[in-house]
Amino acid sequence: MSTHMHQLLAILPSLGGMVKNSLEEIVVCCTRSLESKQTILTHSNHRVAYLYRLHGSNSSIEFSEPAAEALVNLSQNLELSTKMVSLDMITTTLDILYKSESGITRLLIMLLVNLTQFDVGITSLLQIGYEKIQGLYIKKLVRSFCTSSSEKEDVFEHIGSILVYISKIEAGRKFLLDPKNGLLKQIIRQSDSASPVRKKGVSGTIRNCCFEAENQLHNLLLTSEFLWPALLLPVAGKKASVFKDTSKMPLELARALSIERELVDDPEIRTQSLESLYMISLQDAGRRALWSVNGPRILQVGYEDEEDLKVMEAYEQIGSLLVQSGDIGETSAQIF
Repeated sequence: MSTHMHQLLAILPSLGGMVKNSLEEIVVCCTRSLESKQTILTHSNHRVAYLYRLHGSNSSIEFSEPAAEALVNLSQNLELSTKMVSLDMITTTLDILYKSESGITRLLIMLLVNLTQFDVGITSLLQIGYEKIQGLYIKKLVRSFCTSSSEKEDVFEHIGSILVYISKIEAGRKFLLDPKNGLLKQIIRQSDSASPVRKKGVSGTIRNCCFEAENQLHNLLLTSEFLWPALLLPVAGKKASVFKDTSKMPLELARALSIERELVDDPEIRTQSLESLYMISLQDAGRRALWSVNGPRILQVGYEDEEDLKVMEAYEQIGSLLVQSGDIGETSAQIF
């Protein structure tokens, strides 16, 4: 297999037309196997560089799609992904994505997802060290993520995974939380999407941003109108609830709670929402804000409907915090 892969990549540049297209398809199939990934890794300078040139060329969709798919397969490997980033493949991929009407948008997004799983890719995408253009790529991706698509296939939904990776590092969280950029509010508004992939991307991004709650609680709460519905509705259970004082509760949240709802299927989203609420509630101002929207009572009602043990533990963690801080009495706390 190693010899065959080497020969294929060696002759591809000299071919054209249907023959070249067919061989590219073979290369794609080869890149799905662990053995071939190791083969390409051994000769990464030549082989990845060739696929990179093909990926970034002005070739037809028939030619660029196999190259993109091969790169998606290979970019799952840390060493190959690092090599691709060193070839400035993130910039090239974004150029193709935004400068041409490409028919391979989903593949390009998946390539970016793989390249940003590792710190070197995140740093490149954030353009750290380039002050004048830092974050430009992120703004473009968020704009695409938040643009409703009229197509049946949601080609931008996996940008949510990129946002989760970006928000795993401090520089990424600070950029998303900066109110001048207005990005977090845009992202949170996607929490009511019908796409489970989008929902999970939003939930994970919010959770990561909440690690900055100690120093950036104010910026988090600037998004309260959308933040509270995004965090509380997944863990509010399915029963209709009526509250005496809803003056500080976002209208969307109050309306949704007043009717019976379907539970959020994904336990990971429910867990992430509770972890986000916990980190916010570690701050005095965060607990006061949660109390002002009837947060503790909403959580108590949601806990009654919960069956997943891991999610129940997350409910109990924040319930214990609220009890210890004196925000809810022992009688109410027994529900957790």
